Amino acid sequence: MGTMTQVCILGSTGSIGTSTLDVMARHPERFQAFALTAHGRVDELLAQCIQWRPRFAVLPGAEQATYLRNGLKAARLRTEVLCGATALAEVAAHPDVQVVMAAIVGAAGLIPCLAAARAGKRLLLANKEALVVGGALFMQAVREGGAQLLPIDSEHSAIFQCLPEDRACWVDRIAHIVLTASGGPFRDRDPSTLGDVTPDEACAHPNWVMGRKISVDSATMMNKALEVIEAHWLFGLAPEQIRVVIHPQSIVHSMVAYRDSSVLAQLGTPDMRVPIACGLAYPERIESGGEVLDLSTMAQLSFEEPDPRRFPSLQMAWDTLRGPAGGATILNAANEEAVAAFLGCTIRFDQIHAVNAATLDAVQPAGATSIDGLLALDALARREAVLQVRRLAA
Repeated sequence: MGTMTQVCILGSTGSIGTSTLDVMARHPERFQAFALTAHGRVDELLAQCIQWRPRFAVLPGAEQATYLRNGLKAARLRTEVLCGATALAEVAAHPDVQVVMAAIVGAAGLIPCLAAARAGKRLLLANKEALVVGGALFMQAVREGGAQLLPIDSEHSAIFQCLPEDRACWVDRIAHIVLTASGGPFRDRDPSTLGDVTPDEACAHPNWVMGRKISVDSATMMNKALEVIEAHWLFGLAPEQIRVVIHPQSIVHSMVAYRDSSVLAQLGTPDMRVPIACGLAYPERIESGGEVLDLSTMAQLSFEEPDPRRFPSLQMAWDTLRGPAGGATILNAANEEAVAAFLGCTIRFDQIHAVNAATLDAVQPAGATSIDGLLALDALARREAVLQVRRLAA
């Protein structure tokens, strides 16, 4: 292994995972893939294993694992193949791992993220749902494990880069933060026509290349609602200290407003390799592969308030933060089920918000704070969301 940094990538075949490997490939003397994991893209994971030769590869099921083992055997590779949720937590907490890229989409990433936090890893958090669902429990694990938590979402990475290194002075210096949002593909669309949106239209983001689930979240601005909740936990800010503006160009990734009325912003081209490189090498700066920003080519940088008629989901973030513990868990679970139903053409695009709102009304948070309580609440919310989908589809 030498002195190279050993990296575990949870979700290596997704957009964040492949971008992480791209950055690592630019610094082969510095980073080594220790473990790669995937959900269903077994052939892609096999290709990654052939290129990177990790010690471990992890898949959800035994049949997928057998298929991968056979492929690795044919390639004469010694990568050990594991399967199941427990294996994800094991590789994330492995003593030989220094850095964990948490890029699993959805609440499924919570358990391995907790394992990495408790093991004191440098945790690069691209899975916002781990904080949205885990909240106080997750931050407690980070503190008690001595983990270094670095945000990878472009907005939260931007905030982190604009903050003083001494966290103790944040409370005294920060007035508020501003999360920017592109507005997605329907920023200018008449809200009355959103019922006709197709999954492909919702996934056609104007600036970013992302997976289908997060692309739909961007179109509804639920991704920004989840980011508001994530920012609350990451930076210890009150709900009223977190604001959102539409910035269609996606050049200003977010801003920090200080008490002396100065505002610091982080700018860059819309390329996730930039915050990934920042996290991998922090506090150093390394080449990311991203295009250099040339402001002279920009006609304008514009900002506007989000339209609540077009993006009704956004207000849910502040509502859940001000409500009892567990509300964000319900919101996230409902949204995952609603987006899956939309992508499966079971409900309309404009009904995603209806499913989320109805589920929040029907399920009581009950102040769930333990991991078992949160997972039970997540399951309960999913069952209710499925019922709401069925009612709408009937």
